[in-house]
Amino acid sequence: MSHLHSSFNGAGLGLRRPLLAEILQHPPKNVDFYEIAPENWITIGGKMGRYFRELTEKKRFVCHGLSLSIGSSDTLDENLVHQIKLFMQTHGIEHYSEHLSYCSHNGHLYDLLPIPFTSQAVKHVAARIRRVQDILERKIAIENVSYYTYAGQEMSEIDFFNAVVTEADCDVLLDVNNIYVNSINHGYDAIDFLSEIPAHRIMYAHIAGHFVQADDFLIDTHGASIVDPVWALLQQAYARFGVFPTLLERDFNLPPLCELVAEVEKIKGFQERA
Repeated sequence: MSHLHSSFNGAGLGLRRPLLAEILQHPPKNVDFYEIAPENWITIGGKMGRYFRELTEKKRFVCHGLSLSIGSSDTLDENLVHQIKLFMQTHGIEHYSEHLSYCSHNGHLYDLLPIPFTSQAVKHVAARIRRVQDILERKIAIENVSYYTYAGQEMSEIDFFNAVVTEADCDVLLDVNNIYVNSINHGYDAIDFLSEIPAHRIMYAHIAGHFVQADDFLIDTHGASIVDPVWALLQQAYARFGVFPTLLERDFNLPPLCELVAEVEKIKGFQERA
């Protein structure tokens, strides 16, 4: 039985600009929703802007932020939050998510960096999330992120993640691939981590491919097909929590659209069997 609260369902696809015209010409039947990084689309105009508006009028969209830098010590970019709010209103988008990380320090660093797993960081980040929610006038979802080194650790990753979402009273974007990548890189059990996720907060999920640098070192690239252990972890999540909306992320090395849709259809198959 599902404990989830999402107001949408099904399987989705991350929208990249090279795919936009093809998706409009040949709409994939089994893609239930699309995800975009609003920073990449807020200023879009001309023909691409018209294409994008046509698609948002037809399909459900969610926004997944890349540059809010929610864990930074820099001043929160409230101007960006207001731009995102207007963009979401314009296109009828209900849901927004961001990474539990930071990407700025006196300027953008163009990478998602880990936040120290400390009680002080919990309070700092949660206050910033609450401020974003106040401006957007809605709850946002926070994603568990991949990371490759510790910035400071008073508690475990899952305890830190849960403390933040509880203190902020926000939702969760469950990234299944990030759990698997971190479990290999940091030597913990992915199922144990998954079991501690607060099911009632799950808004939706990500699933993606990664690069194998070594047997004990994976890099979260979103540039490859999904591997069997990650598919298996997604099925474990459905069995434990019930079915939740799940999005295929593919950021580069884009294959033909039909191959992406085949992976989306695989998600839908697991959802139907669950």
